[in-house]
Amino acid sequence: MKILAIQNRKGIGDMVIFLPFIESIAKKFNSPVHILVKENSKASQFLKTNKNIAKIIILDRDNKDKNGRHDGLFGSLRLIKKLKTYKFDKVFIFNSSLRYSLIAKFASIKDIYQYPLFEKKNQHIILAAQDFLYKKINMKIESNPKINVNEDDSSKVITKYNILNNQKNLLLGIGGSGDTKRVPANIFLKFMEYCSNDYDCRFFLATGKKEEEHKLLNEILNSKFKSKCVALDQLNLSETLPIIKNCNVSICNDSSFSHLSAAIGIPTIVLMTDTPLLYGSYSPKMYPIIPEGEETVTHNTLGKDNINPKKIFEKFKEIIN
Repeated sequence: MKILAIQNRKGIGDMVIFLPFIESIAKKFNSPVHILVKENSKASQFLKTNKNIAKIIILDRDNKDKNGRHDGLFGSLRLIKKLKTYKFDKVFIFNSSLRYSLIAKFASIKDIYQYPLFEKKNQHIILAAQDFLYKKINMKIESNPKINVNEDDSSKVITKYNILNNQKNLLLGIGGSGDTKRVPANIFLKFMEYCSNDYDCRFFLATGKKEEEHKLLNEILNSKFKSKCVALDQLNLSETLPIIKNCNVSICNDSSFSHLSAAIGIPTIVLMTDTPLLYGSYSPKMYPIIPEGEETVTHNTLGKDNINPKKIFEKFKEIIN
């Protein structure tokens, strides 16, 4: 049996969130699943050894120039032609788009399972997926993504980076996809000061390659904590995941690193500033911190300057003790 799962949302975080649902399909039908995902999901970097994933097919559309191979009518025709070659028996479509329903039909896929059409507005990312699979294949799925890291890779980074058990090794996910998600460097630096006063710490600094993220990175690297820091900005995800695996705790902006860290099994303090709280609380490994003066957080909270470093440190102590 050949099964396709279509997960067309952007970004690493969404890919991590949908992972338990895709894996449950593979387990239900005792067959690894092909996935159709966007390149910026980075699925090829952290799912390539996942036994529940048969193959990763890249969906090339919705870039800023709208010139992807699968954009528009002709793009849909190219995608149909490509999917036909796989001769899929079933497809699970994790969206309410008529476009993908038609693509699946024209690709000659017999069994099509999809969210209710035209219900995208205010759709809860997790509850919609849980309800979908319960109704379609009678499975109740817990929202607790897990990513396995190769033990040999994990052991190698211990030697390479001289990671010691008598130190507190912390991942600081200081990057973020948008300016409103990136907590200022001074807040991280104050937290680092609290930690260093009480513990022997090392800080692994995770960012992307954007100029704005590098400004935060350089501000921390130029501080008095430089000797305690290791920058990870030149590593790809495959190289970064074993390092995260060896950290005691992660403190991350609402970014890809918060999702990856929690899925690896590392207690992750998530600094929630401008997106719905569920993105930093769906996993039992997540501990959200919201801006001072707020009871919750959502789009346009704009609270990055109001994260209290003392509260981060208090949560950190609670976790490690």
